[in-house]
Amino acid sequence: MKSAKFLKKGITTGTCAAAAAKAAAIYLATGEKVKNVTVTLPSGYCVSVDTEKVEMAGDAVAASVIKYSGDDPDITDGVTVCASLTKTDGAITIDGGEGVGRVTKDGLDRAVGEAAINSVPRAMIRDAVAEALSECDFGADIVISVPNGEEIAKKTFNPRLGIEGGISILGTSGIVEPMSQKALTDTIYLELKTARAEGRKVAVIVPGNYGADFALKEFGIQKTVQCSNFIGDALDYASDLGFTGVLVISHMGKLVKLGSGIMNTHSAYADGRMETLALCAALAGVRDFQKILDCPTTDAAYELVRDTKTIAVLMDRIDMYLKRRVNLKTAAVMFSNKYGLIGKTKDADALLREI
Repeated sequence: MKSAKFLKKGITTGTCAAAAAKAAAIYLATGEKVKNVTVTLPSGYCVSVDTEKVEMAGDAVAASVIKYSGDDPDITDGVTVCASLTKTDGAITIDGGEGVGRVTKDGLDRAVGEAAINSVPRAMIRDAVAEALSECDFGADIVISVPNGEEIAKKTFNPRLGIEGGISILGTSGIVEPMSQKALTDTIYLELKTARAEGRKVAVIVPGNYGADFALKEFGIQKTVQCSNFIGDALDYASDLGFTGVLVISHMGKLVKLGSGIMNTHSAYADGRMETLALCAALAGVRDFQKILDCPTTDAAYELVRDTKTIAVLMDRIDMYLKRRVNLKTAAVMFSNKYGLIGKTKDADALLREI
């Protein structure tokens, strides 16, 4: 990278919760207070995590881990993630305690009333505890908590999303990737430069793993450049490097922002997802377009407008802003993890044939 700096990665709240739960489970199984545990990530790789405390708390064993976010400016860096385990005669159960939010709106990863511990972290916690208790004849009730989580959540989008009372336990990979803007944009430029040197004329840019996976499964595209939130910068670099076209393949949650000309999709800069969709719905003649503003996710909003012309209006607006940004052949493909392919701009099929 131009910055000559390798940024340090961190671990997600989900990995912290799995590590704390495993440490507590080991104590339940063996009576040993471990200072370090190994957690298996969704990728199959393992990460070693230090524990802060392992101790008895009444009838339960409590363990804690300090979250480390590496070089990422994460609001949860340094928070304590705790797991309390109680022996049961049944299976392993998982719930949230102090500082872990509760879901109050439909459309999120968990059902209304459940703790905001997403599916991937739940699986990691369950697998970690099951491994530690593999030779035991008992299960465990697991409660994940985050002291000060309720205060921290006030500085996040959780209240708007419909998660109240604390933070969410998150993470799709288990690892926090550093989000230094200079380092990331340097990396994007370098990857695009390499792609151009290989002879590629059409750059396929995706925000992250979801887009890369969709590009491969839906279109057989193996070579993509991840641009994180910096879609505008990636477009500029592609133009500077002499690409003839750029195809953006993105999850709806990010791409919808381009319908308002937002080219840095990080929530710290702008949100505008529901406002953009509500505008497009109004332009499409949807009478109750205001309902979109109360949706917690773009999937939930899509359910309200999927049978209308809203997405067609949105894709036309995205197409307009892409063409305003650079003087190249540009196009976009939008998808949802739940609904698959949702929309394409008018030149998407033509660019796909050039790849």
